Amino acid sequence: MVNLLDNAIKYSPGGGQVVIALDRTPEAVSIAVTDEGLGIPADARERIFEKFVRLDPGMRRGVGGSGLGLYISRELVERMGGGLRVRPRAGTGSTFVVDLPRRP
Repeated sequence: MVNLLDNAIKYSPGGGQVVIALDRTPEAVSIAVTDEGLGIPADARERIFEKFVRLDPGMRRGVGGSGLGLYISRELVERMGGGLRVRPRAGTGSTFVVDLPRRP
């Protein structure tokens, strides 16, 4: 969650709003982090979860990083039996969703 929040803040130029939402069902819990940042092109939405993948330098606007954060985040969530995905948003920004199974 720290990585998703850090990314939402880093990639939101001009201090855009970051929203955290929680949803639960009897089977799962979902945590969504939504930002008003640069957005992610459709052709990169799965690649961003690979090791060392960074978006086009023109889109990053000088934001540094190793390209490992989303890869590590997804790996950790999957080891807990869940999933990490990005939902496209109209206009700008991104929503990253962590889905975790509920345990009795």
